[in-house]
Amino acid sequence: MVARAYTVAFEGVSARTVEVQCAVTPGLPGFSVVGLPDKAVSEARDRVRAALSAMAIALPSKRITVNLSPADLPKEGSHFDLPIALALLAALDIIPADAVEGVTALGELSLDGSLVGVLGALPAAMTAAEEGRILVCPRASGAEAAWVGGCQVIAAASLMDVVRHFTGQSPIAPAEPGEVTGLTNARCLRDVKGQERAKRALEIAAAGRHHLLLLGTPGSGKSMLAARIPGILPPLTAAEALETSMIHSLAGLLDEGGISRARPFREPHHTASMAAIVGGGRSARPDEISLAHHGVLFMDEFPEFPRGVLETLRQPIETGEVMVARANAHVRYPCRFMLVAAANPCKCGYLTDPARACTRAPICGEDYIGRISGPLMDRFDLRVEVPPVAYTDLDLPASGDSSVQVAARVAAARQIQATRFAEVADMHLNADAEGAVLDRVATPDAAGRALLGRIAERFGLTARGYHRVMRVARTIADLEGSEGVASTHVAEAASYRLVGVRES
Repeated sequence: MVARAYTVAFEGVSARTVEVQCAVTPGLPGFSVVGLPDKAVSEARDRVRAALSAMAIALPSKRITVNLSPADLPKEGSHFDLPIALALLAALDIIPADAVEGVTALGELSLDGSLVGVLGALPAAMTAAEEGRILVCPRASGAEAAWVGGCQVIAAASLMDVVRHFTGQSPIAPAEPGEVTGLTNARCLRDVKGQERAKRALEIAAAGRHHLLLLGTPGSGKSMLAARIPGILPPLTAAEALETSMIHSLAGLLDEGGISRARPFREPHHTASMAAIVGGGRSARPDEISLAHHGVLFMDEFPEFPRGVLETLRQPIETGEVMVARANAHVRYPCRFMLVAAANPCKCGYLTDPARACTRAPICGEDYIGRISGPLMDRFDLRVEVPPVAYTDLDLPASGDSSVQVAARVAAARQIQATRFAEVADMHLNADAEGAVLDRVATPDAAGRALLGRIAERFGLTARGYHRVMRVARTIADLEGSEGVASTHVAEAASYRLVGVRES
């Protein structure tokens, strides 16, 4: 008799169903796991044997063979322990075989039979729901998996609890979803003294998810401005929260199964490696740019990042997804983020201050900013100079709009865009618009077209730069509630584009 249980193998943010087949046959006693398992899966036989021994279940003196089908799909992770144990228990007639075939299981076994939480419960629940199966998982992963509608989640503390559930001795109640959390302790824009132009650029960038570069001397407030972006962004929609949480589930970042409606804000250090930014490792796991999906990736000291790391951003910025290729895995992750970069004008940081600039000025500035290649610089929709704030301004009372007021305008502009792109595939905000759709929604009036043409000719804008000015102008018009794009919108959009212009 061959007993069957089901689990999943992860491919990016998706989970692929794996059938766990177990046969107990006459022959020399042994316990083998086949079907392209990695080291952690192969070791499952020892954990399963010890867990069953702790439950006073002795394995028969027969040949036990576990096959993970499809056999050509790599199997990685300790979450195969529980489905292997269930298939074995069904083959030994300890639990009903037909009950096990109706579930998808994942979980790591301790030697005493308790279940340890594992990564990826949320995407596993999505796959179980699509196939009409019940998900059985450790109690630590139940609140996370229960967020998937249409999937009953049984979260158990131990393998004994699972056995009692399937034999009807002590049924386990379905798990409840974790808490929904929002943004807490958001920093307010009014804390920033002066820098009105930079604040305006932040508002525009947040409204249309445009990439932003802040250039300024040390201490001018670049990092302070960037830290206040989460406070002006609208909360994640239900679909966005679920998609983002699936990525965070694979990375083990969901806190006690709760799902956050706050948009991610990732700020890697400038010493981060390429794998730490784009993802990688043996299992091709997601990292910073994917963890920032639907949120913000803030890269302070931008030119200090290794050149190879910066260049890897070019394609994900354009496509909104990244292919992590390793010897044993090729995995695609979504990464539609808003890039916010901050940089000093030169190595010493005081290029614009004759009294403090180094002796190599202005060559040091060209060399330092030159670390950002032309094609990458071309992908920033807005480039803003952040001048130092005068000492006298620091003693003035807070002025300007608060983050709450700016967030209301950003939310209204994003709602306009959501309505505009409701029936357009793969387009949600103005930053996504391209081709005929961009021409239809962002082409300026006659005066605006003439102005944009003169700017493009005078400053040698690339085709990409030309279209990015159109997108930013459309966002500015949305913030004003204007149906059309006028020359004033084009002028403001172009003014942000031309700071440190170096098209390629």
